[in-house]
Amino acid sequence: MINKSLKQLGSMLQAKEISSVELTQEYLNRIAVLNPEINAYITVDADNTLAQAKAADQMLASGKSGALTGIPIAQKDIFVAKGWKTTCGSKMLETFIGPYNANVIERFDAAGAVNLGKTNMDEFAMGSSNETSYFGKVQNPWDRSRVPGGSSGGSAAAVAARLCAAATGTDTGGSIRQPASLCGLSGLKPTYGLVSRYGMIAFASSLDQAGPMAKSCEDMALMMNVMTGFDERDSTSLQREKEDYTRDLNKPLAGLKVGLPKEYFAEGLGADVAKVVEGAIAEYRKLGAEIVDISLPNTMLSIPVYYVLAPAEASSNLSRFDGVRYGHRAAEYTDLMDMYCKSRAEGFGAEVKRRILIGTYVLSAGYYDAYYLKAQQIRRLIAQDFENAFKQCDIIMGPTAPSTAFKAGEKADDPVSMYLQDIYTIAVNLAGLPGMSIPAGFAEQEGKPLPVGIQVIGNYFDEARMLNVGHAYQQVTDWHLQMPEGI
Repeated sequence: MINKSLKQLGSMLQAKEISSVELTQEYLNRIAVLNPEINAYITVDADNTLAQAKAADQMLASGKSGALTGIPIAQKDIFVAKGWKTTCGSKMLETFIGPYNANVIERFDAAGAVNLGKTNMDEFAMGSSNETSYFGKVQNPWDRSRVPGGSSGGSAAAVAARLCAAATGTDTGGSIRQPASLCGLSGLKPTYGLVSRYGMIAFASSLDQAGPMAKSCEDMALMMNVMTGFDERDSTSLQREKEDYTRDLNKPLAGLKVGLPKEYFAEGLGADVAKVVEGAIAEYRKLGAEIVDISLPNTMLSIPVYYVLAPAEASSNLSRFDGVRYGHRAAEYTDLMDMYCKSRAEGFGAEVKRRILIGTYVLSAGYYDAYYLKAQQIRRLIAQDFENAFKQCDIIMGPTAPSTAFKAGEKADDPVSMYLQDIYTIAVNLAGLPGMSIPAGFAEQEGKPLPVGIQVIGNYFDEARMLNVGHAYQQVTDWHLQMPEGI
């Protein structure tokens, strides 16, 4: 049951082979047993969840159901959900109860999906390991001593441990794709603006994008059908015709041109990861794809550009958490300024403070031109690199992350080493392109198999083709069906 696809679960629900309440209870039972150790969820509300499942069963009985009606989905704790605690992994919002629903939550509710709970995450989505969460680190189900990746590590761990049928995540610089790679699942960051950011707590507004995390590309296509669409409440939401992302899943890949950036296979990529990625590319050759060598010359600049622009936007977005209107307020203070200072000092963790300080610095009058403006200029060059590359190929492929999941605490005292985990993913966000990670195999570390993902990058609005590329691979391999030992 727990390893079935969303399509299979939907068919079982439609055929009345199982009820949504029964399916949901199965997952709630698993969460009760496994979550105390894995720590994938911050908030679980069984009564609320089962009430949604009962309503879904009524929708199914009435014949007004959709593809995801009655299916239990986990929601990253960055999406505001009415009546649910919404913390963003921070002490600052430890007791905040959502007064409304984010657009993503609204869409899943309208589809009849069941909210299983809110998943753990790096604080305010700032991190690549899920170790910055105020609610404790998340453990990788493949090896409990290792990280699941971040910031959507809770969602990734929940899918990998089969604590949900699928989950939502957000991706600012790789936060869907990197944990998907480290936990052995499929994760998609859509084209910027395709999924509304309304009700999604902001980190870096020009980079943040919500997307699906699931066992397969077919599952993600079904989720994309629900998640996407114009929302007038989000000024960056794109007004486009609604797409069916399942439409091209079974198209043959003959003639597909796959670009391999030489910069993605250079120094810094682990030999074990490179071997798995090369094996996946060989499989694509068998499927009829043509492999083309390309270059993305400004790849190495994506990290410094990101860590100027993202903190700058974060320093602006997080200024609203001042202890006045909502969020943590210091218990003792002398005046208004003292309340601001103490509330923020107590409410934010070390990584969030670091990025706020960096962001405030690069936006200051004396350094704006030297840092922020220069970073925006290089961002344009990075986007131009992709534009040139797509003149030579249809899809770009390479590793998602330079290594398999690393040990918890291994990079905690070395922020730069942690930031380099996103070397292959950040440029996609800077350009606003869609990117996806799918399971490609395993590399052994200390006698344990650890997942490796291959990244698929498409041109703007090319999600349907990307999902076709991933689905074709998943029809001839079974990496996406593998489960961690003991799960």
